[in-house]
Amino acid sequence: MTEHDQKQLGATLWKIADELRGTMDADDFRDYMLSFLFLRYLSDNYEAAAKKALGSDYPQLAPTDKRAPLTAWYSKNEADVRAFEKDMQRKIHYVIEPRFLWSSIAELARREDNGLLERLEKSFTYIENESFDSNFSGLFSEINLTSDKLGKNYTERNTKLCTIINKIANGLSQFSTSSDILGDAYEYLIGQFAAGSGKKAGEFYTPQQISDILSRIVVLDSQDPTQGSKKRLDKVLDFTCGSGSLLLNVRHKMGAHGIGKIYGQESNITTYNLARMNMLLHGVKDSEFEIFHGDTLKNDWDILSQTNPAKKQKFDAIVATPPFSYRWDANETMADDFRFKSYGLAPKSAADFAFLLHGFHYLADAGTMAIILPHGVLFRGGAEERIRTKLLKDGHIDTVIGLPAHLFFSTGIPVCILVLKKCKKPNDVLFINAAEYFEKGKRQNRLLPEHIAKIVDTYQHRKEEERYARRVEMAEIENNGYNLNISRYISTAKEEEAIDLTQVHAELVALENKMVTAKNKHNTFLKELGLPLLP
Repeated sequence: MTEHDQKQLGATLWKIADELRGTMDADDFRDYMLSFLFLRYLSDNYEAAAKKALGSDYPQLAPTDKRAPLTAWYSKNEADVRAFEKDMQRKIHYVIEPRFLWSSIAELARREDNGLLERLEKSFTYIENESFDSNFSGLFSEINLTSDKLGKNYTERNTKLCTIINKIANGLSQFSTSSDILGDAYEYLIGQFAAGSGKKAGEFYTPQQISDILSRIVVLDSQDPTQGSKKRLDKVLDFTCGSGSLLLNVRHKMGAHGIGKIYGQESNITTYNLARMNMLLHGVKDSEFEIFHGDTLKNDWDILSQTNPAKKQKFDAIVATPPFSYRWDANETMADDFRFKSYGLAPKSAADFAFLLHGFHYLADAGTMAIILPHGVLFRGGAEERIRTKLLKDGHIDTVIGLPAHLFFSTGIPVCILVLKKCKKPNDVLFINAAEYFEKGKRQNRLLPEHIAKIVDTYQHRKEEERYARRVEMAEIENNGYNLNISRYISTAKEEEAIDLTQVHAELVALENKMVTAKNKHNTFLKELGLPLLP
């Protein structure tokens, strides 16, 4: 499938969503739409693997037979079902009974079967509790099939679901839907729903362009980025992972076998479920990722809360887009938290540095961390100044990148990227002022591929360019009170054009002569009319 077809598929699905949601909020309908797309992906992947495993034994049904082929095989081979499912668990890590496959569900919808809703409920429960070896409980917890938003009673809700699933099935039938394509469609829909969600979008979606910058930075060799990408990253972490798109972007840059395991943490239950679905939709096996539902600042994830240094998790790459200037409970006990005690607590009014220090604590010595933060972290005083100063004195802040305003759905403020390392070589900080390089949009500005390439290339080769990038020695930063405001180090002022006074004088004389001529002509008319002349 071409890129054009991929976009067309995404647009088709979005049109369906827009038409069908009716009075339902986009955020509510999103969960239904994406869950059905996820079920379709799991089913297609499972049936393809089953066809390969069974070979010539895979049933070839007549065109009039709308059953899932596996339904026929199960009924004829009851004694072999258990062994077959065990083999499928080994090969693709999950099992779906034929009656719960998308093709079976879609057939019920096509017939407008009154049992569709009940079958869907059982299907979701089965996938959550029985399909996978690992724990996927609550994967569909936010999908309320008995919601009044779908209809006032069972019949209305069942009819609505039949319509939705029919539309999706017919829309998808126009395209070749490989697993990669469905993953791309899923990402497209997440972006579209984010665009319509305003401030809520920040909870689950980082614009693809920004995600691309962070990903391309952290995969580069941390000690010498000019050497290009690392051959392998053992562990990658996003501690505010949203829908998981940023983690998937890093994985895409490294290739499917370039990362040992990816880890994500998300506090919002709906978004947490989106992330788990997103991983599987992009071909990441359940053994290759771990997404945890919990509060990052409270550090309630067992694998990260270990106090034993020998059991401390270390990540080769860390990326994050935490909520900007989030109010948090910075109580006295937090001051002794192993993540913060060497630096101090971020203020209650803005947890930006709390998020940063959380991630930085788990960064491997040869790793790279890239985090999106509001510009305030660069210059605000008080506790933030003390944290910033110590990070600089310890040589951990490598690069500061200023981005344009209005890149996010959730806010119009300009943001920056901080790149941190534990063992960086240069005794300077690279400042990149990319705030003026973007394509203006109606609601949202965009970074074009050339803008992204310029940022990454400047970082990779530590280039200097007038009004764009500069390497600043620590002595100068110290003289500025450890203030990292980009404008202190990179002048954005444009040189005024030189004024030719002789030319300006000649132009003024010419204008004056024109005025005299015009007044004399006007007075001629006034005189003829017997009216007072202009002085």
